[in-house]
Amino acid sequence: MLLLASLLLAPALPFTAQPAVVQIDTVLITEWNVPWPNSRPRDPYYAPDGKVWFVGQTGNYIANLDPRTGQFARVEIEEGTYPHNLIVDRQGVVWYAGNRNGTIGKYEPATQKFTHYRMPDSTVRDPHTLVWDRNGDIWFTAQQSQAIGHLNTKTGEVRLVKVGGGARSNPYGIVVDKDNNAWSVLFATNKIARVDPRTMEVREYTLPRENARSRRLAMTSDGMIWYVDYSQGYLGRLNPATGEAKEWRAPRAQQSAPYAMAVDDKDRLWFFETGRGQPNQLVGFDPKTEQFFGHTTIASGGGAVRHAHFEPSTGELWFGTDTHTIGRAKLP
Repeated sequence: MLLLASLLLAPALPFTAQPAVVQIDTVLITEWNVPWPNSRPRDPYYAPDGKVWFVGQTGNYIANLDPRTGQFARVEIEEGTYPHNLIVDRQGVVWYAGNRNGTIGKYEPATQKFTHYRMPDSTVRDPHTLVWDRNGDIWFTAQQSQAIGHLNTKTGEVRLVKVGGGARSNPYGIVVDKDNNAWSVLFATNKIARVDPRTMEVREYTLPRENARSRRLAMTSDGMIWYVDYSQGYLGRLNPATGEAKEWRAPRAQQSAPYAMAVDDKDRLWFFETGRGQPNQLVGFDPKTEQFFGHTTIASGGGAVRHAHFEPSTGELWFGTDTHTIGRAKLP
């Protein structure tokens, strides 16, 4: 269901922050302190105009950072949204997941216009992570609702499918392959699900270890699906053609808790180790050599880096932290 919001909510006054810059093992990391306390800034996404948009999950806002000036600008959104994630299209329009009000929101910066897309099933209350498909439409997960959905951005139609066979599965990270199939980890299980875009039929792939709990996904150009096992500290690769998985123990092993994950334009994997009691660490992995490299500690500590976005036009990896920063890693 498509609802238009006529109220235009103006951004708050801009705020400019001086970044902290750290370079270790050839990965240059810059962090900007977000000016709104206790708002969990997360899931930054690079826009065509060079600004970086992100959500304030507990602050109930969307905002942008201009990394050229350090200036922040905040946009107030519908009360009770508590956005979990956002993505930006090629026209600079921002799409965000309403994690507590069962919506996907659309914000057009040029006009300050909002559009809200309501879930057609009232039991699906928590859109979680959004990703683009090849047609400019959106696949998304709804973790606590045990659902995966698809939004047609041109018509506003939302299609949903429940996963896990009625049991708790918690679909979480999601990627889309060249045929527009959606792949999502089922975080409460040791499974990865694929959803067909035409039929919404679900196929599940079982990972080799029963206690594996994967949280995020990435896909390399050869169509291989990569995952991080948050529970046991592994990086894994699933072959969609055979269903076979191969795994590598993360550098911090059992203490790794790998979470945010992305793939760069050289098909290298990057993930954040977020184990408690130690600062987060950005780790690279080269599938060609099957070697880890580029271990870089997050200067602010990170708390937990939950999601990462690679921007191919700049060679940069963007991320948000629980230590209240927006971070940028310039990859080698």
